[in-house]
Amino acid sequence: MNVEKKEKTSDPLEENSSQSRYMNDDEDVKPFSPWKDAFKQLRRNRFAVAGFIIIVFFILLGIFAPLLTPYPYDNVNLADRLVAPSSEYWLGTDDAGRDILTRIAYGARISLMVGFFAVTGALVFGTLLGVIAGYYGRWIDMLISRIFDILLAFPSILLAIAIVAIIGPSLENALIAIAIINIPIFGRLVRSRVISLREEEYIMAARAQGMKNGRILIHHILPNSVAPIIVQSTLSFGTAILEAAALGFLGLGAEPPDPEWGAMLAEARGFIQLAPWTLIAPGVSIMLVVLGFNLIGDGLRDALDPKMKN
Repeated sequence: MNVEKKEKTSDPLEENSSQSRYMNDDEDVKPFSPWKDAFKQLRRNRFAVAGFIIIVFFILLGIFAPLLTPYPYDNVNLADRLVAPSSEYWLGTDDAGRDILTRIAYGARISLMVGFFAVTGALVFGTLLGVIAGYYGRWIDMLISRIFDILLAFPSILLAIAIVAIIGPSLENALIAIAIINIPIFGRLVRSRVISLREEEYIMAARAQGMKNGRILIHHILPNSVAPIIVQSTLSFGTAILEAAALGFLGLGAEPPDPEWGAMLAEARGFIQLAPWTLIAPGVSIMLVVLGFNLIGDGLRDALDPKMKN
């Protein structure tokens, strides 16, 4: 008896469907993005979200200040001098009869502007000097590092006062002084990061392939130094706003009648017992803005630092 052996034939439709299924499975696998992962972790951080809400509130308050308040910030009305908070003046008035809410709203513009430009200037020059010192080393590193050490040897606010006293008191000069005293903070951070990166294998491989130093710095060193720079920039925002308020309080920042929060504290210090609301409003505003940036900075540090992740 002949036993017929039937060979099992493969169905081309089944092969195509299985191949397409495997291809779809490969397509569903998305590449890992550390920035998306950091953003997800940042959204889960309640304190960072609270800080973001605080900062957005003051940004919107500064942008829409003319629409939110019916009074000019420099409108003097002695008939309503030192009026307590009421339905007409939500935060009261100061010793010149000016609406404090209006001055707080316009002062948010000044404080956030000073923080932005001061931190941007410090970031640019500090990063540039830090990259040069960390990558090239030798006498260049020694010279730049000693400059950083000299700037850091002075208390930051005293150094800012000295700089403003030399170049003259004004809001612009206060901004320059705040940027200068923050340069070594960014410089030393970037220098230490560059020193650790320049000995990595991929950097040595890039050198062996003949890649120029400029391309190595732009394409390899700086992109891998972004995370700590972002965290430090956020924390420096709060510090810069606090230093600007200190200079304004001492009369070395914004000049009257500009509604700078530190200058408002200086004008109201003589009425601390008679009209405490004149001090509370600008003081709480400074505290909230600095707290907001610190909360965001702490959240970014936790989200961008692999050692902090579970």
